[in-house]
Amino acid sequence: MALVLTQDETMVVDSARGLFEREAPVTAFRALRDGGEPLAWDRSLYGKLAENGLVAPNVAEQDGGIGMGISAAGLVLEQSGHVLAASPLLSAAISATLIACAASNQQRADLLGPIVSGERVVAPALDEVARHDPALLETKAEKSGDGWTLTGSKTAVIDGFDADSYIVSAMADGAPALFLVEKGASGLVVDRFAAVDSRNYAKLALSGTPATRLGDSDASAAIAAGLDLGRALLAAELLGAADEAFTRTVSYLKERRQFDRVIGSFQALQHRAARMYSRLDIARGVVLKALRALDEGNDDATWLASLSKATMTRLARDVMMEAMQMHGGIGMTDDFDVGLFVKRAQSAGELLGDDHFHTERLAAGKWGL
Repeated sequence: MALVLTQDETMVVDSARGLFEREAPVTAFRALRDGGEPLAWDRSLYGKLAENGLVAPNVAEQDGGIGMGISAAGLVLEQSGHVLAASPLLSAAISATLIACAASNQQRADLLGPIVSGERVVAPALDEVARHDPALLETKAEKSGDGWTLTGSKTAVIDGFDADSYIVSAMADGAPALFLVEKGASGLVVDRFAAVDSRNYAKLALSGTPATRLGDSDASAAIAAGLDLGRALLAAELLGAADEAFTRTVSYLKERRQFDRVIGSFQALQHRAARMYSRLDIARGVVLKALRALDEGNDDATWLASLSKATMTRLARDVMMEAMQMHGGIGMTDDFDVGLFVKRAQSAGELLGDDHFHTERLAAGKWGL
């Protein structure tokens, strides 16, 4: 397993970095937040990402994608983390995986192409309680004529407000299953809720809501695959955000003067920065190894996905704390960008399991839902 980027992957990184820097600097995210845009992401930016093959690059060529794998999706999310780009990249990649693993051939043909092209935003709805617990599945599916109806609720639906469709997990015939629910379906109530990172999240309430089942068998493996991918991609995004916060902090240490000296000359701050640099360098290998393992279908892929998410959740939190402290009082103000990175790290760290959830999962060695 090579923990270096291929030539094609390097091109993906360069393409994503250039696009994000031109079209989605941190100032663009701040403008979205301050403008009160409920969608919380830029449709124009998302269209440009799709045009450049950066939306769900893990989708296979035969399904309408570019077939570059999960590693490429992770590299794109890492670059988005550097600028706090708010686009439904994560939900697209997770939804595409759920569809690819569970849906029929016809459903794959109908759904994956529009996701990759950016024409259709599909949000995965898998969690039912505030603290991530995918094993808790109380939403019920009942057969209704030729279709199904769903009753239950979902929370922390990533990019769920104003999504075109939802992939909802529910119990059907005594086993987990996945269902496609369209926006505006009867009995569906979508409530946007505010999170500290000002991103697009929603709660779903389903009451006899009509739905289309994806495939016709137990979807436990598909859900597990979607969650593993989502965790590894979140780890990659957190790596990008932490690396950016660290870089900005080091630049500040080289500029800020106190006691007639640049504060970066103080040995205590140098030691703290060196520790963060070393931990980031090690974590980069952990994240890439998890992405590679998922691409290769490695037996260790599931625990590596948990390891990468636990590692980056904890490390991002530590880096953000150091960034705030080393910036001094201005690091606590909303006017300074470091606070935006702190808030994103907090929310992304909680999504799909925080470091405590994944540490417990690794210790128990249980790889089911």
